[in-house]
Amino acid sequence: MGFGSFFAGVMRQTRAGLLMLGALTVIVGVAYPAAVWAIGRLDRASAEGSPLTDANGCVVGSRLIGVDPQVSPGEPDPFFHPRVVGSVVDGDAFTPGDPAAALPSNQGPSSEILAGFVEARRAAIAVRENVDPGAVPVDAVTGSGSGIDPHISPAYAAVQVPRVARVAGLPEERIRELVAAHTDGRQLGFLGAERVNVPELNVALGLTAPDCQEVSSDG
Repeated sequence: MGFGSFFAGVMRQTRAGLLMLGALTVIVGVAYPAAVWAIGRLDRASAEGSPLTDANGCVVGSRLIGVDPQVSPGEPDPFFHPRVVGSVVDGDAFTPGDPAAALPSNQGPSSEILAGFVEARRAAIAVRENVDPGAVPVDAVTGSGSGIDPHISPAYAAVQVPRVARVAGLPEERIRELVAAHTDGRQLGFLGAERVNVPELNVALGLTAPDCQEVSSDG
């Protein structure tokens, strides 16, 4: 084989390689990311973290993150509380309002430490809601798998209704209506269980973003 034939063969393979590189660059580097971005924008709220806005149009949190709203000690507590976060910080059984604590505690069902925290939570919640400790649902005293689950069971919401109604100065029936309006059914009608979205429910009850100016209607 002469040099000319060898050089021609190299050039053909080089052109084929460059064409393949260009085609894959367009498909994988441009078309595919653009398609994924476009599909994600079909639901813009979900693509941007499902932000939750208050009555003033200010972002107060996310529909997907159950940060526990806090009030100053001794102040009336007008809001529903989500499940406790997954881990324990500085010996606090609740680690209130701290998403950074959303880590697994690695405490198994036979753990005496976990049992102690469960009992502490049950007693504290019973006092807060003025109910018998036996009436406190299990999801109220155990950390969620995600650590920052925005949902609670309808049973835990029902326990909190009298306190919220009393502090908010509203009839309990009205609070139950709000709970029902923010209760999600079972997925596909048969998966999981009914659950109440606490962040959405608290916004409906008047939770607002701190240090945020009201958004005017004309932008």
